[in-house]
Amino acid sequence: MAAVRARLVREGAEASPARVAAALRAEGDVLGDAELLSIVRLLRADLAGAGPLDPLLAAPEITDILVNGPDGVWIDDGHGLRRTTDVRFPDDDAVRRLAQRLAAQAGRRLDSAAPWCDARLPSGARFHAVLPPIAPEGVCLSLRLPRHRVFSLAELVAGGTVPAIGARLLQSLISARAAFLICGGTGTGKTTLLSTLLSLVDPAERIVLVEDSAELGPEHPHVVRLQARPPNIEGTGEVSMHQLVRQALRMRPDRLVVGEVRGAEVVDLLAALNTGHEGGACTLHANTAADLPARIEALGCAAGLGREAVHSQLAATRVLVVHVVRDPGGRRRVAEVRVLHRDASGLVTTVPAVTFPADGTVAEHVGISELTARVGHGWRRPVPVSATSNPTLGGDR
Repeated sequence: MAAVRARLVREGAEASPARVAAALRAEGDVLGDAELLSIVRLLRADLAGAGPLDPLLAAPEITDILVNGPDGVWIDDGHGLRRTTDVRFPDDDAVRRLAQRLAAQAGRRLDSAAPWCDARLPSGARFHAVLPPIAPEGVCLSLRLPRHRVFSLAELVAGGTVPAIGARLLQSLISARAAFLICGGTGTGKTTLLSTLLSLVDPAERIVLVEDSAELGPEHPHVVRLQARPPNIEGTGEVSMHQLVRQALRMRPDRLVVGEVRGAEVVDLLAALNTGHEGGACTLHANTAADLPARIEALGCAAGLGREAVHSQLAATRVLVVHVVRDPGGRRRVAEVRVLHRDASGLVTTVPAVTFPADGTVAEHVGISELTARVGHGWRRPVPVSATSNPTLGGDR
């Protein structure tokens, strides 16, 4: 098959059945229809697709694919990382070819002069690759796959991501147009939860999304997307998140949403949440909800704000903090909701309002009065059994 592949590449031909049959004849091989179709599928995957990874990319439950050389293919399907036993590459060159082909699909360069690539593929998958000698043991690929659909709030309840009372709280948060921030570590489900909550927004409202890469997919009739653009090979043409947040403010958003805050855009987002843009939302990496103010302080100071200014701006937003975690078994869940508090020194801290332990219980804390003042008391009342399928709780929408 290597000779057939090389011939098709030289000819610049598509791996169609007729082209493959002609290439096989030219190489002196004669095959039956079934064998020919099998080779066509393999060559198409190798020349234009993702090679042996194609079946994994098509599996809806897989969120991450990691390749550490030809025999080291790992996946995460919601139950933690595990090594696959039936997917492998022929050799190191096959892994390198795939990495370079995926980089080319994203319009990026990947070779000895540029031995790493971080890009978004046309399919929406987040792609990262590192070549030797930076990765001395061989080419390493990382693929973060987008969700194929948005989960409803009811589905998150059924899956154990949030208890029923927590779902009512999140629904009340959206209805009250409270600004909120979802924080958590990598792979904890921040984007998934944000997409679900944005799907609950009143259809009459206009949502403007600003993202580094398109990951959010709320089921809502009025969504406007702005997506950042990295510099090209010549180092020009970059469009930053910082610039896009400023543009979004001029687009009459009812809900300004930043997919993930990781740089100077934090300054514009804080300013927006303090100038009448209610119901704004974003996600942010933070190991714990208590670490959130320090994380925002670091981003704000790096963007040129002073420490006092960052904490003053953050306190004035009055954002509610929703923290998500990933349990050792791989389950992603909402762990707590916090409110902001500014102490006598002027620094902002987060104060627990409601926690949702892994055993499914609910506990209220000192910040509960501030939380209920923001979102009301309705979420604390039990929902009758006959109302559990009510679409306002995120049923079939």
